[in-house]
Amino acid sequence: MEPIRLALAGIGNCANALVQGLEHYRNASDATLAGLMHPAVGPYRPADMRVVAAFDVDRRKVGRPLEEAVFAAPNCARVFQPELPPSGVTVQMGPVLDGVPDHMAAYPEDQAFRPADAEPVDVAEALRANGAEVLICFLPVGAEAAVRHYAQACLDAGVALVNCQPVFIASDPAWAEAFRAQGLPLVGDDIKSQLGATIAHRALARLFADRGVTLDRTYQLNTGGNTDFLTMLERERLASKRRSKTESVQSQLDTRLNEAAIHIGPSDHVAWQGDNKVAFIRMEGEGFGGAPVELEMRLSVQDSPNSAGVVIDAARCVKLALDRGIAGPLGAVSAYHMKHPPEQMRDSEAREAVEAFIHEAGSPVALAGE
Repeated sequence: MEPIRLALAGIGNCANALVQGLEHYRNASDATLAGLMHPAVGPYRPADMRVVAAFDVDRRKVGRPLEEAVFAAPNCARVFQPELPPSGVTVQMGPVLDGVPDHMAAYPEDQAFRPADAEPVDVAEALRANGAEVLICFLPVGAEAAVRHYAQACLDAGVALVNCQPVFIASDPAWAEAFRAQGLPLVGDDIKSQLGATIAHRALARLFADRGVTLDRTYQLNTGGNTDFLTMLERERLASKRRSKTESVQSQLDTRLNEAAIHIGPSDHVAWQGDNKVAFIRMEGEGFGGAPVELEMRLSVQDSPNSAGVVIDAARCVKLALDRGIAGPLGAVSAYHMKHPPEQMRDSEAREAVEAFIHEAGSPVALAGE
């Protein structure tokens, strides 16, 4: 079987965890594939995925082999697969555009981006030259212009897209139609972690509704020490991120909360936390007879590995869509794997729809989620 040929845009912590994971699970049996939602997606296992192109803008990564660049500063993801074989992939210089916030210059080099002094490559041409089939977008939060640049490069090169960032591509009708017209599938937007703050908050919100408890107000505050949290100190970059996370929780409620009663979004950068993310969730409501109900939860996870397995599943679903000639946003796949899909679903329903997609139960139109 020919491998799924992946391109990575952004060689940060999420790419680090993904590349480690592909090697970690390469020769694993079903019994030892702990941490993956699906050992196989159709005929494809993690061993059937190969990175063929990589793009970044940091001088410590550009021009270096991928297996070295994923461990370069400012990456701080947990190392669980220290030995990586030669990839044959050299990280290429991408366009900077809005990918590097100005305030990063004031932070130490081991915490912040340092742009390389190099000319960016033609991304579409590089994708074609390396035979990429699926591009996974791991660019920083708030890099609106940069994400759109890579999305357009996918259209120009005939490459499918998994958009892990809260820049609305799959959930934007114009972009969705552009990918559909080119015969290309895409999944987006804004990756849900395997067991992260958003998926936990969604489940709790649905639990309140299913048990007849009125949710009056809620918040979610997060801290972490990776470059994602450092980037988000620039609040102007957070509009789409906050919208994505808030809508993801609101979508699980039978009655939406007014804006003053729900606060969801990054809280602060704590450098010593590294890639450890800590989420604080509070929910207040009323049960039978108006009795007060209060819930508080603290969740601590390694942020980047928490998303890597979800990305592996999403990319394999995109490959199935390519094999089957399905184009445009994959509705069920996006609803299950992303915070801001074209159409929100309850997670239990999205999971069943993804299983139907994987096992090809239903028409191509239904499987695509149109």
